[in-house]
Amino acid sequence: MIKVLPGFCALTAHPAWFPSSWTAASALWFWWDGGGGRGGGRGGGGTRSIFKSPQHGGAQDSVSRTMAGTQNRTGSETQDSVSRTITGPENRTGSDELIFFVNGRKIVERNPDPETTLLTYLRRKLGLTGTKLGCAEGGCGACTVMVSRYQPASQRLLHCAVNACLAPLCSLHLVAVTTVEGIGSVARKLHPVQERIARAHGSQCGFCTPGIVMSMYTLLRNNPRPSMADVEEAFQGNLCRCTGYRPILEGYKTFTVDGGCCGGKGKDGCCMTNGNGGLQNSKDGSEEATSLYNTADFEPYDPTQEVIFPPELMSLSKCGESSRSLRFRGERTTWLQPDSLHEFLLLKWKHPDARVVVGNTEVGIEVKFKNMAYPVVLAPGSIAELNAVTHTEDGIVFGAACTLSHMGAVLRKAVQSLPPHQTEVFQAVLEQLQWFAGQQIRNVAAVGGNIMTASPISDLNPVFMAAGCKLTLMDKDGSREVLMDDSFFTGYRKTAVEPQEILLSIHIPYSQKSQFISAFKQSPRREDDISIVTAAMSVTFSPGTDVVKDLRLSFGGMAPVTVLARRTADRLLGRQWGEELLQEACSLLAEEMSLDPSAPGGMVSYRRTLTLSLFYKFYLRVLQKLRLQGLSVQEVSSECLSATEVYRPETPSSVQVYQAVPEGQSLGDVVGRPIMHLSALKQATGEAVYCDDVPLYENELYLALITSTKAHARILSVDTAAAERSPGVVCCLFASDVPGSNVTGMRQDETVFADGQVTCVGHIVGAVVADTQLHAQRAAKAVKIQYEELEPVITIQEAIVAQSFYKPIRTIQSGDLEAGFKQADHILDGEIHIGGQEHFYLETNVTLAVPREDGEMELFISSQSPSDSQAFVAKALGVPANRVLVRVKRMGGGFGGKESRTSVLSTVVAVAADKLKRPVRCMLDRDEDMLITGGRHPFYGKYKVGFLQTGKVVALDVTFYSNAGNSMDLSQAIMERALFHMENSYSIPNVRGQGFICRTNLPSNTAFRGFGGPQGMMVAENWITDVAHCLGRSAEEVRRLNLYLEGESTPYNQILHGVTLDRCWDECLSRSEYERRRAAADLFNRQNRWTKRGLAVVPTKFGISFTATFLNQAGALVHIYRDGSVLLTHGGTEMGQGLHTKMVQVASRVLGIPCARIYVSETSTNTVANTSPTAASASSDLNGAAVLNACQTLLKRLEPYRTQNPKGSWEDWVKAAYLDRVNLSANGFYRTPDLGYDFDTNSGRAFNYYSYGVACSEVEIDCLTGAHKNLSTTIVMDVGHSLNPAIDVGQVEGGFMQGLGLFTLEELHYSPRGVLLTRGPGSYKIPAFGDIPTQLTVSLLRDAPNDKAIFASKAVGEPPLFLASSVFYAIKDAVRAARAESGTTGPFRLDSPASAERIRTACCDRFTKLCPPAQPGTFTPWSVRV
Repeated sequence: MIKVLPGFCALTAHPAWFPSSWTAASALWFWWDGGGGRGGGRGGGGTRSIFKSPQHGGAQDSVSRTMAGTQNRTGSETQDSVSRTITGPENRTGSDELIFFVNGRKIVERNPDPETTLLTYLRRKLGLTGTKLGCAEGGCGACTVMVSRYQPASQRLLHCAVNACLAPLCSLHLVAVTTVEGIGSVARKLHPVQERIARAHGSQCGFCTPGIVMSMYTLLRNNPRPSMADVEEAFQGNLCRCTGYRPILEGYKTFTVDGGCCGGKGKDGCCMTNGNGGLQNSKDGSEEATSLYNTADFEPYDPTQEVIFPPELMSLSKCGESSRSLRFRGERTTWLQPDSLHEFLLLKWKHPDARVVVGNTEVGIEVKFKNMAYPVVLAPGSIAELNAVTHTEDGIVFGAACTLSHMGAVLRKAVQSLPPHQTEVFQAVLEQLQWFAGQQIRNVAAVGGNIMTASPISDLNPVFMAAGCKLTLMDKDGSREVLMDDSFFTGYRKTAVEPQEILLSIHIPYSQKSQFISAFKQSPRREDDISIVTAAMSVTFSPGTDVVKDLRLSFGGMAPVTVLARRTADRLLGRQWGEELLQEACSLLAEEMSLDPSAPGGMVSYRRTLTLSLFYKFYLRVLQKLRLQGLSVQEVSSECLSATEVYRPETPSSVQVYQAVPEGQSLGDVVGRPIMHLSALKQATGEAVYCDDVPLYENELYLALITSTKAHARILSVDTAAAERSPGVVCCLFASDVPGSNVTGMRQDETVFADGQVTCVGHIVGAVVADTQLHAQRAAKAVKIQYEELEPVITIQEAIVAQSFYKPIRTIQSGDLEAGFKQADHILDGEIHIGGQEHFYLETNVTLAVPREDGEMELFISSQSPSDSQAFVAKALGVPANRVLVRVKRMGGGFGGKESRTSVLSTVVAVAADKLKRPVRCMLDRDEDMLITGGRHPFYGKYKVGFLQTGKVVALDVTFYSNAGNSMDLSQAIMERALFHMENSYSIPNVRGQGFICRTNLPSNTAFRGFGGPQGMMVAENWITDVAHCLGRSAEEVRRLNLYLEGESTPYNQILHGVTLDRCWDECLSRSEYERRRAAADLFNRQNRWTKRGLAVVPTKFGISFTATFLNQAGALVHIYRDGSVLLTHGGTEMGQGLHTKMVQVASRVLGIPCARIYVSETSTNTVANTSPTAASASSDLNGAAVLNACQTLLKRLEPYRTQNPKGSWEDWVKAAYLDRVNLSANGFYRTPDLGYDFDTNSGRAFNYYSYGVACSEVEIDCLTGAHKNLSTTIVMDVGHSLNPAIDVGQVEGGFMQGLGLFTLEELHYSPRGVLLTRGPGSYKIPAFGDIPTQLTVSLLRDAPNDKAIFASKAVGEPPLFLASSVFYAIKDAVRAARAESGTTGPFRLDSPASAERIRTACCDRFTKLCPPAQPGTFTPWSVRV
């Protein structure tokens, strides 16, 4: 136990982390390799650093979540809060005391473990759970906190946003840490940063919200009036999967000097109309409203009222305490923090193999994900010489421990003050720093660490090499200076630095008057992403000429080390800078920058092409600069100028339009009004409790999974001896330990534990239960399994060859297909592959199982389907379902991924808890979650389409293949929905669709927002685009011609009623100014060779209902208590979509009482039984009707008392009914009527109704790199009469951005043997803040009531996602323009996602022809398309 001084509750230590293997990816140098590809290396190399998750012992008493929450914002802290101190146990290891402050509380830790992170300490030891674990690699920002230090030299405070998941606890000596709890709370007082993100509707699931709040808070502490550019930069290290980012930026615009104004660019007026009224009623019921919140409600921000830095820390820092030597001993690692350069050199001599830590953004990743262990760590971050910045006659010298943020600030100042010709190198470094990782990483990562990490995909090392930077190395006997050239990196992650040496500094030189330098980076996502290829190029000319005197071309991502293209450069010396040099340079580079076709990272042809394309850009830039110096060189033609431009992001602007409530609607009736998500404020303060935030039980254990490393194999033996000998291990579990049935899964074709055979990498073989997470995970790694490998089926193509399909093979056919093709003027065939998608909910799967009496089991699960979880656990335990209670408070995102696959974890944890009769917890690490739980189904579509010369489609024959993985799960229903959406929004008289579900050796794929619909519609949009290209017509013309009309029939013979496609289409074209944009884009394309713009207008028609008829039911339970308060429970779960908020709105309207009187506590199986999953976009419809039913029952019971006392209050009527012994609890129930479709007869009603929408998007592509910009998107969505416009707009925007990831960015890579290679934010990229369209308009269609759902509303969760395909087809439109420049016309294949690689490859030109791909079958690819 730790000692607690007066005023504090008892807390004990507990772990939150464990190591994780990186299997096949661990030794690769590909562009997201373990170092350069994660954490600090995500920008291309991090710091020499180390940490590992902690291991603490002991149990925990009741945890106080308010321990650190009494800090005030009155300009000072209370003496009481400063004097309270938490002191660790007596020192038993010879460690020094670690002193730091958390939210104004002094912490004295006497036995800090060097492998403990700040995040672990906050969550497990201090009970501050507002700071979240999202990835453990510094890639998502959920764990962001503010770290403040006093700098005696400058006598200034430094506030930095940092990733708590990477920050070693031992690095925090004399530091003040501020978490989201420390700046405000709902119970006390909200900070304006917390309030504004909530009231601006910028928090949906809320899991990312605390981290975003702290990034913004830290920015304001450093700059109380930032620009929007500052805000956008501050968020480069934060991800959100729910909101689509727009409301976050818009809410925080109100802090900026820009004031949040769009400058009047919005077609529908200034975007700041959000701050004025708009909540008024509409006179005619159709008036547009554009206000989703009122800025007048915001608490003013007063920067003078912030918490002060602890005076004691300032005193200790001033007296030299911060610079003394420190030693901390842990279980496996000793942390040595020298106080002088001399001591550091002696320690490095004594411990030559010790790792050096400054920011811990690189070695921490090695320890966490590569299971590395380092006995000695040296932490020289406070040594003055290593932090010094010295301006010399020929450049600037940076100490190796200078952070990248500090280096950037110094270089920016130098660029402003020095002549431009001297700052070419500095500007190249700044260009790379702009896109290097996120702000949290740059704040701690050191320049020396970036160099010494020796990442082959480093962003900065190519610049340092091209510029001829010099490094000063030192040991105890002296120093030496080395040139940073291609001899410095001696091998993969190896340098010429001797083991006993340290890197003291780097000298970055001034550029010369005749020298020009440019730096380039191409990555899947522009901000906070690792590189595919980086390059830096420097040319020096003989004075007054265009004759090359010196040329250095440096590349990352083209070899296991950063390389110089020496042969190419040498051949070009003495040559004039012109077209002839360009041609030869490209030929030479194509030869010199070769890659093995099997090279790690793949994309070999693309990477080789990039070296040529980037050189061409450099060539053009240099031509421009030479002309500016007055030299007579070739002029860059106007059509090529865009290739010389440096990308600068624009601040996005947005407009949201919805229908105001009718004039007569009471102010107390909140239905149709944009009220805030009911949990938003709690989410913004960190007080919202998620599953893993539940306090630890006293005798709780932790579980770690043992998973297969083979895709298909027999298990020959399992050796647990080493695991059972490991510290803290309680037991190992396997199939024989399951007390009930080991058979599980939606189709009973899975097992709780593998039994004799494994069928995918990540298949759960067993589990280890131990006293801590770290011990459990280490022991799980120690289990040895011997396999007999069997041949796996990995891809759809392999499944087709092997005829490996699940039954049944579904078919929908309508009309006379043969006659249709005979009628057609033209027939074309085509195909498209649509990649899978990772859910990337910010909160990974987590389960806490607590055994109770009589075989009861209580489970806290992050699940969309509590009843399914209940059933699976009951079956595994061999008990009836009434013994299993599943409770779901809220989820940190779900998107379908927590509908069925949650049971993979929950059953295992429940079995462990049952066996041991103790609480057991497991929260998957991000890489485990991605490996085990599956995602969206990859699809392959083949089609044959017949059409008339007019563009009217008359016949369609389409075949779908989906990659289901190693079990059926929900794949049949997903394929059925794909078939139901195979024609999207187009009326086709003769059609046939077939669906084959491929059985493969991948983890089972599952539900994901859209549930097969997006894949089916994507194929439809591909063939209709091909039709337009074939005819030489506008794709929009062909789409409009084929749109469904009222009363037409679908291929499954359902008559369409209430069709609003034409209205959505016309309004979308009008609001987007499509004709003007099209004309402008055509003109732009004629004027620009290497940059093209494209537009696309895409409709959607999404069927609403579960296709499994029995699921279209819902229950509700409503209690009215004696004081008049109402407890509402329904069958749906809250995952950020605002379901609970909408249900409270429904109950408020029906009961006629304020929302404040109604509360939703949680979803549980003992309140509403037999619930359907919260899925299919139908939860508001189903549960809303059930709530309506229950409330109407209660109103009927209360009616006599209202009649008796018409002037009484709600409380009076409730009291009277209670005294009269009236039941004030009511069950509600609803089943959707008239549903049921029969595939055999192609008859019945598949859907209750349809949601419609249309989107118009414009993009700009860089034909030389494949990068693209999202210029504008206009969405018109039919949501009926919106229950809550703020929530519905949020769902439209969030769904759109998730679709944007699916169709343009997110790509899962599997090895040919079925190993997932993309397992975290370092390697798998979801859209970030910078991916929002520069102009975004969302309009909810007015006057479109829906008589099929609650209060005339419509579903909104899934339908908008597919509208993001408008960006894909806008990209395809732009690529078509680029291909036309090369003389290539007609239909062409572009698979999804439209990654930079695919875009660049499709823009065929002279550069791509120099780098042809190797022939398939002649090599083993690094990854395969599954």
